[in-house]
Amino acid sequence: MSLLAPRRLTRPLYVGDVRIGGGAPIVVQSMTTTDTRDAKATLRQISELADAGCEIVRVAVPNRESAATLPDIVPHSPVPLIADIHFEYTLALKALDAGIHGLRLNPGNIRKPENVRAVVRSAKERNVPIRIGVNFGSVPPMSKEFVDEMAEEGASQIELIAEHMVRTGEGHIKILEDLDFNNIKISLKAFEVPVLIEAYKRMAPRNSYPFHIGVTEAGTPRTGTIRSSVGLGTLLSLGLGDTMRVSLTTDPVEEVFVCYEILKSLGLREKGATMVACPTCGRLEVDLFTLADRVDEYLRTVEEPIKVAVMGCVVNGPGEAKDADIGLAAGRGKGVIFRKGEIIRRVDEDEMFDVLKAEIDQLIAERRAEGELVPA
Repeated sequence: MSLLAPRRLTRPLYVGDVRIGGGAPIVVQSMTTTDTRDAKATLRQISELADAGCEIVRVAVPNRESAATLPDIVPHSPVPLIADIHFEYTLALKALDAGIHGLRLNPGNIRKPENVRAVVRSAKERNVPIRIGVNFGSVPPMSKEFVDEMAEEGASQIELIAEHMVRTGEGHIKILEDLDFNNIKISLKAFEVPVLIEAYKRMAPRNSYPFHIGVTEAGTPRTGTIRSSVGLGTLLSLGLGDTMRVSLTTDPVEEVFVCYEILKSLGLREKGATMVACPTCGRLEVDLFTLADRVDEYLRTVEEPIKVAVMGCVVNGPGEAKDADIGLAAGRGKGVIFRKGEIIRRVDEDEMFDVLKAEIDQLIAERRAEGELVPA
């Protein structure tokens, strides 16, 4: 029996051929860091992200020069693309003309109603969804009436900020709904995890649009991975989220890796290997650091869902190794290789990596031949 809350039931939409919401698997996204004006560099990074398992890629379109390169990018992309638009509606129209698969655009930031109508009309004709993205750092100031209303309800500071984000999002949603446009998904991003969680929880019962979840400006890989894992892991465990991005200050390929690790840890997606390793302690009797690093580096090249354990002591080692598809329990310079709980080999320390790698490769080859392993 799963301890996760049931997934929030949302209406489905499509970004290109990728289904979001409506019970579809949670979709992994990232964003290019290249200058979109450089079509070759942008396409190269899009391909790198796609190879890592990214299913949708967002590209920045901050100016006309960037929009002008989209016809050279969109038709050649291996995955659907979303254009990130702020304020200037003509950039959205150019992106749509170029065949973009999705827009990230807040209609309330476009001043003239006729300009909003032009974007909506074009998006509707092409069946292109619009993501309304509310970020805590860019919400409008709170009115005195709103602050007083929330104070009367005894709202905390977290609840105050979260409700303000939700109502800001609802304002953008209403603009689109009034134009009979419902091909919408929503994000409510914040750096502070409690605010993030509260905002999505408040928005969830108010509509059935799919959620894009993410911690904005999460930080460098060391801290940002932790903040994102806590925030997104909590939302996913509550059944909230249809597509996600981990925002890190690094190569965006790392974002894709962290997304899948979060999903795998909750049993929501399977992609690539899962590695179990000792937390290290004074009981270690082999050089586990070096061995675990080598195995981890190798497993990054494995796309199939397989569980590998690398254990360095006699206390927890045998149990964890037995539970894995392929496992090693080591001690006193020697190790035992397990395959699905059965001992298959005993090896010396200098053989451990090569033998473990060979057994992993063999198991994957056997499962592929039998049709049991299919990358997510």
